[in-house]
Amino acid sequence: MTADHRSVDLKRGFDLVGGTALLLLLAPVLGAAALSLALTREGPLLRRRTVAGRGGQPFTMLTLRTRGPLAALPLLLHVVRGQMSLVGPCPLSPGHRECTGEARRRLSVRPGLTGPWQISDRSDLPWEERELLDLHYVDHHWLGMDLAVLARTLPAVRRRRLRRASARAARLA
Repeated sequence: MTADHRSVDLKRGFDLVGGTALLLLLAPVLGAAALSLALTREGPLLRRRTVAGRGGQPFTMLTLRTRGPLAALPLLLHVVRGQMSLVGPCPLSPGHRECTGEARRRLSVRPGLTGPWQISDRSDLPWEERELLDLHYVDHHWLGMDLAVLARTLPAVRRRRLRRASARAARLA
């Protein structure tokens, strides 16, 4: 077995254990969010979007029809199923320009729930910078990088939410 295969197996094992643990831990939150949506909104609970997975294999990504981090909870199911990773490039539609040509190498790994684009402290990154962050991840990822990205994700999301709340408050003042 080559080092690349061991790395892929280690990453998949980490995703499976971590995704399952998070899914079990957050199942009550996911259930409560789904129940709340069912009681307060009409229509489907889940939003469906076709994205390109590893090797360009399309799959239907499911998110809750709500805003904020709760919307992403169903993505843990895709991690456990092996369609996504806890950390990876941003999920894109199969027809996106980054899924073709030289940038197609992003499809050599599974898309992630989070990734370098998520933890960047620069708000509203231009697409070109997100693309560079994703390609750097694809070319240089390892388990230590994944752990660092995971550790920085929640603080980055909190900072972004605080900035948005401050901006809204400033507009209302």
